[in-house]
Amino acid sequence: MSDLITTPFGAESTAAEVMEGVDLTGRRVVVTGGASGIGIETARALADAGAEVTLAVRDVAAGERVAAEISASTGAKSVPVGRLDLADPASVAAFVAGWDGPLDILVNNAGVMATPLTRTARGYELQFATNHLGHFALATGLRPALAAAAASSPSQQARVVSVSSSAHHRSPVVFDDIHFERRAYDPWLAYGQSKTANVLFAVEATRRWAADGITVNALMPGGIRTNLQRHITEEELERLRATASTAPGLQPAPALRWKTPEQGAATTVLLATSPLLTGVGGRYFEDCHEAEVGALTARNGVAPYALDPEAAARLWDVSVASLEG
Repeated sequence: MSDLITTPFGAESTAAEVMEGVDLTGRRVVVTGGASGIGIETARALADAGAEVTLAVRDVAAGERVAAEISASTGAKSVPVGRLDLADPASVAAFVAGWDGPLDILVNNAGVMATPLTRTARGYELQFATNHLGHFALATGLRPALAAAAASSPSQQARVVSVSSSAHHRSPVVFDDIHFERRAYDPWLAYGQSKTANVLFAVEATRRWAADGITVNALMPGGIRTNLQRHITEEELERLRATASTAPGLQPAPALRWKTPEQGAATTVLLATSPLLTGVGGRYFEDCHEAEVGALTARNGVAPYALDPEAAARLWDVSVASLEG
C-alpha cells in the first residue's frame, strides 16, 4: 500500500503522550476488556482527556474497582461499568439493548489467547467466537449509536478500533473449517485466525459504514505481558519466538522488547482520536504507524490476506449467518 500513514509517535510512545492536547469532553467511549492489561491504560488515557468511558467487562466487580481507580487518577466524574461476555450472544445483545444515546468511539480490546480447545454453547471455537464474533455482534449492534454520534459531529466522525495482533501472520481465516471441526486443533492457528478476522472486519465495516461517518481500523499493540497470556509459559513463548523467526515468508525479527501497558495502549488511542486518522479506515497499524503490507517479521507488517476485500466481504456474510444460527 502506497502513502503509508506515519505519525510523530513510535514504539516507545505512551498513551498519555499520544493523547497530549486531545480534548474528548462530551464524547462517549466503550472499551471492551477495560478492566485488565492495556484495556485499563486505554480507558485511563481516554478518560483523562475528558471522555465518558464505559468499561465493558465480564467481571463487573473487577470493572468497578478499575473504574474507581481511573476516576481517582484522572478526576473523571463517571466511569460506567457494563457486563459483557463476548462469547455469549445473549450477553452482547443485553449490552447493546442497554446502551442509550450516541457512541463516539468503540474500542474492541478484549480477547482470549491460545486457549485449550473450548467450544461455546453454539459449538463455535472459543477464540474465534470471542475475539471476532462477539465483537462483530457488538459493533453491528451499536452501529446506530455510532452513526448518531457521527451525524451530530461530522467533523469528528465515529471510530471503531479493533485490537488485532501480529499473530494474524499465523493463519488466514480458514473458511472451510473455521471452528476446527475437521482439522486438528492448534491454539495458535486458532488465535491467529481470529486476529486476521479483526483486520478483515475493519476492512469491510469501513466499506459499509464510511458513508455514515464511521471508520474502523485495526492494530498490533506490541508485546505486552498481561493476563492475556495466562495460558502461556515462558518456555512456550521462547518456542514461539524460535519457530516464528524461521517461518516461511517471515524476515528475521530483532530481539523481542516488551512494552509497558502504557506503551501498548498508545496505538489504540492514536486510532481512536488522532486528527491524522480522520476519514481513514480499513487499515492496520503498529507502533503508531501504518504497517507495511507483506514485509513480515515475527512481529511487524500486515499479511495481504488480512486486507483482502473479498475475504472481508465473505467473513461478514459468515459472521451474520453465525449470529443468526
